[in-house]
Amino acid sequence: MLLILTLLFASAFGVNTLTPKMQAKYRAVMQDFEPYEKEGSNVHTLRAENTDTTHRNEVLYKEELSAVVKTPQPWQYIDVADMPDNYNWCDKDGVNYCTMNRNQHIPQYCGSCWAHGAISALGDRIKIARDGKGIDINLSVQHVLNCINEKPLALYGGSCYGGSVDGVYQWMHKENVELSYETSNPYIACSNDSSEGFCARIRQSCSTGVARTCATFGEPCVELSQYPNVTISEYGDATGQTQMMTEIYARGPISCGIDAAPILEYTGGIATDRGTSVDHVVSVTGWGTENGQKFWYVRNSWGEYWGEMGYIRVAFGALKLEQQCTYAVPDVFTTGDNQFPCYEGGENCEKRS
Repeated sequence: MLLILTLLFASAFGVNTLTPKMQAKYRAVMQDFEPYEKEGSNVHTLRAENTDTTHRNEVLYKEELSAVVKTPQPWQYIDVADMPDNYNWCDKDGVNYCTMNRNQHIPQYCGSCWAHGAISALGDRIKIARDGKGIDINLSVQHVLNCINEKPLALYGGSCYGGSVDGVYQWMHKENVELSYETSNPYIACSNDSSEGFCARIRQSCSTGVARTCATFGEPCVELSQYPNVTISEYGDATGQTQMMTEIYARGPISCGIDAAPILEYTGGIATDRGTSVDHVVSVTGWGTENGQKFWYVRNSWGEYWGEMGYIRVAFGALKLEQQCTYAVPDVFTTGDNQFPCYEGGENCEKRS
């Protein structure tokens, strides 16, 4: 049974980080484990009341996050005392399992941090599942922006004017979304309610904004019915240091809310401001220790010109980072082994109305 469990983790997560002790505890927990779901609370935001024009709240806050949990969560079978002092998926045993840095604010301003945090963490987990091998798979944030707001905002939340911490994963699971890769739907920083830059002239719907290509000059672009994509099998929340550390250790980076107001002018070091409230979303790739100070490695979505090449180190207990976090487990994703090849112009993959 131990061998079977080891193979299970190796195939599910690519990089098996679990010790025999952790695997034994997992087996014990699994005997009485019952899957569960929770809808979470409706989204709420004080954005309309926010008079601070220097910083926009990009989070539609939820008192309780949603979840569909099918397997034991790592905090149930991993003792936090067994966690190392330093652990970062961007540099684990000399290997980088993190995907690309992103900038949510170009080609025009868009408050899509909630999508960037979730998509970046999910992309990292695909890379981990592949043991860091092959060309990086980068997922489409624009697919999220084009489609998630076709459902009531009270359910998922999401546009260039903000979204919820768990909205992307809730939407993907509940709607059985096959999320496109970046090359089939690149980021343009627009949602259907945005009027920034050229967004007012572009009003994509989900029927024409999932995956597409353009064959040549003067020809209409086509939506694809077959395209590289990823689905998720489950998702949940991880709150507080113990749940965050064990989830990151076992399965990869997570997406978390943060108070961004104190870090707008951050240029380096460990941020220690306690924070006031969650108004932004980032992804957390690991943790470290410097001069006795424990901190989180955090990837932002403001480009590599900001902070420490797009990252920030946040002290444990600072910036409300540990208040609301979420994760998703990749299910099926496209690689060279299961790809359906399309023609350059997409003729053999064109979506028919």
